[in-house]
Amino acid sequence: MTQLFRHRILLPALGALTLLAPVGIAGPAQTSPVAIKRIPEGGMQPQAAVDRAGTLHLIYLKGEPSKADVYYVTSRDSGKTFTAPMRVNSEPGSAVAAGTIRGAQLALGADGRVHVAWNGSSSSKLRGPLNPEQPADSPYNGTPMLYTRLNGAGTAFEPERNLMKHTFALDGGGSVAADGSGNVYVGWHGNAVGGPLGEAGRRVWVAQSRDNGKTFSDESPLSSEKPGACGCCGLRLFAGRDKQLYGLFRSATNEVHRDIYLVASSRGAAPREKLLHQWNINACPMSSMAFAGTDQDVLGAWETQEQIYFARIDPRTLQLSEPAAAPGSATRRKHPSLAVNERGETLLVWTEGTGWNKGGALAWQLFDADGKLLSEGGQVGGVPTWSFGAAVATASGFVIFY
Repeated sequence: MTQLFRHRILLPALGALTLLAPVGIAGPAQTSPVAIKRIPEGGMQPQAAVDRAGTLHLIYLKGEPSKADVYYVTSRDSGKTFTAPMRVNSEPGSAVAAGTIRGAQLALGADGRVHVAWNGSSSSKLRGPLNPEQPADSPYNGTPMLYTRLNGAGTAFEPERNLMKHTFALDGGGSVAADGSGNVYVGWHGNAVGGPLGEAGRRVWVAQSRDNGKTFSDESPLSSEKPGACGCCGLRLFAGRDKQLYGLFRSATNEVHRDIYLVASSRGAAPREKLLHQWNINACPMSSMAFAGTDQDVLGAWETQEQIYFARIDPRTLQLSEPAAAPGSATRRKHPSLAVNERGETLLVWTEGTGWNKGGALAWQLFDADGKLLSEGGQVGGVPTWSFGAAVATASGFVIFY
């Protein structure tokens, strides 16, 4: 079993500790290559995954930030060439790029089926339950959580469906996860119809499919009522090969405790929830999270106080290995992405200097299987407005799209 990090068990309040990336840099010969590539067609908000056959799957957004489209391409040569773009959303302009955390997410499921979910835009004709705190005729009231999958022939995506049936006030980005057994999970945070209002009343909800996305159950809560959920922050789901569903989200307790929580759920068992990292800030950070995994390991990444961290998660206890931080001084670091290769090396990617309606720089660092810095790391400018980077491990090395 890969020993990703030294297993020092931490207190929940990581903010009280000083935990930076381990020191020591290995030689270049031990470093896997990292290729930096632009998104096809000048797109934004990439999401990438590689299937067991080695095919790279990539989605991205194009168009107006408030009513964008989602596109899908594949590559059999690690991103050197791509197939012709295929539009994912059947209704034009039904995706949202504004805010950076509401765009589409990608998961590969049983039989290599491609699953995509995204926050529906104000122009989408599909609607969810109305928010009583908003005018009923507002185009932003009742925005849906949309899902689609690639058809069996692989020639087109099915018409998208809204999965919000008993919840409302969709805001921060939703997520999708899938496993090889036909389970597909689509998650978001919102308020329950007839339940408490505001951020303190928000919870993480999941609609689940057991037939590879053909049908979905009504949404059920994944998080407890205690922490709430940061309204304009994203969340991330991950289907582990241990048959557990993992989730990362930011709380909104008393409007100032915007902490990172981990939740895990196994079939037939109540979800387990754990505070990972505290951050007291009376504002919405508009942040996102990331997961990566192998047959043995599950890793999670998040932002706290404008710094990016990642750690290994023990699936039995939900304890963390010692978190590693992006090296150097933190300068408005956001939107982590993770990839792990067969050698146990981990590529951490993030943005620097991005903000509302403002692009920035892409940065990355490679770590070895023990969590030590490798020599491969760097930064490049030119991240478009509303965008970020996506890391993926291929047979020829790591690739970062931006």
